[in-house]
Amino acid sequence: MITKIINGKIISGREIVTDRALYFRENEIMAVTGEPRPYDRLMDAEGQYVSPGFIDIHVHGGGGYDFMDGGVEAIAKAAEFHLAHGTTSIMPTSLSSSMDTLTAFLEDLRSAMKSHATKANLLGAHLEGPYFSLGQSGAQNPAYIKNPEPAEYEEIIRLYGDVIRRWSFAPELKGSEAFCRRLKENGILSAIAHSDAVYEDVEKVYGLGCHLVTHLYSGMSSITRHNGYRSLGVVEAAYLLEDMAVEVIADGRHLPPELLKLIVKCKGVEKICLVTDAMRGAGLAEGESFLGRREEAMPCVIEDGVAKLPDRTSFAGSVATADRLVRTMVQKADVRVSDAVWMMTAVPAEIFRLGKKGKLQEGYDADIVWFDSDIRVSKVIVGGYWNDETEHFSDK
Repeated sequence: MITKIINGKIISGREIVTDRALYFRENEIMAVTGEPRPYDRLMDAEGQYVSPGFIDIHVHGGGGYDFMDGGVEAIAKAAEFHLAHGTTSIMPTSLSSSMDTLTAFLEDLRSAMKSHATKANLLGAHLEGPYFSLGQSGAQNPAYIKNPEPAEYEEIIRLYGDVIRRWSFAPELKGSEAFCRRLKENGILSAIAHSDAVYEDVEKVYGLGCHLVTHLYSGMSSITRHNGYRSLGVVEAAYLLEDMAVEVIADGRHLPPELLKLIVKCKGVEKICLVTDAMRGAGLAEGESFLGRREEAMPCVIEDGVAKLPDRTSFAGSVATADRLVRTMVQKADVRVSDAVWMMTAVPAEIFRLGKKGKLQEGYDADIVWFDSDIRVSKVIVGGYWNDETEHFSDK
């Protein structure tokens, strides 16, 4: 069955076109064209933006669920919460934890991926830790932070290399270069996070293929001074190394508007991925919460539109959804709608080589989101299905 979408502001690449219709059949886009074509079903976008489905490559949970809670249901429920806000492809993210909890998460995610437990595209796991700097642990549980242990990570890769898409680590730690090499050899993307590295540390792993910085400015070193001499940190290295891409938590809390503008000015939209870094409290009322699996969780409190440690010394993840990220970039960082969407779709698709995702083009997957001028999502199409008023998906 061929579906035709009309009267939309279609976000085609980094431009917006209004004189074309989008045609798709099942899960494939057939054309974005002004030429009339046969169709079986008509959908009227009524002047709303028609965008590629959002791709979130760093997210811990939402809707009251954490991806590490245990079981396939928690994974499906968290993914479906974000799906309703336009995230059609999602990369469930872990925290520093015991090995039993980490392997249980990977086992559950593998099961969820194989069983297609949710309409959302589960891209595989992002392991955030445990090979981090204690000085930059933030909301990561310090009890589980350590240096890379070859016997440990080799076994994890052997058992779950098919599930792990990405692994974030601190490059200054002993053994980090060998770890980075092993990730590349196994097709796992490496990223820098929770790090006290200086420029030389970053440069070494950059040369080994590590070209992504996790949540820029959060949990990472900046310029330091030793006996008057200045050393660049991870932040400055991210700016200086041309092919280094960066994640940005554009929830309007982690980074002020002026800093968002600076990042865009320095890195350009081609090297920025918008990420939620959302935890279970996304979509819930403010109040006490916790980060990670209950047995090993870090307590936190949700207030002012963000999660914080109880002593308010650090953020503990966001409660944002992907549509909020796009809205923040447009309304507070003065970025064009099409460019904000590009950072939420095409850039992560390119970095992770997702093939037919991230753009509205012929032959690409029909992952499509509609939203209004205030970036409020009204319809989500994924895999040939779309949401109705109760937020369940069906082939109508």
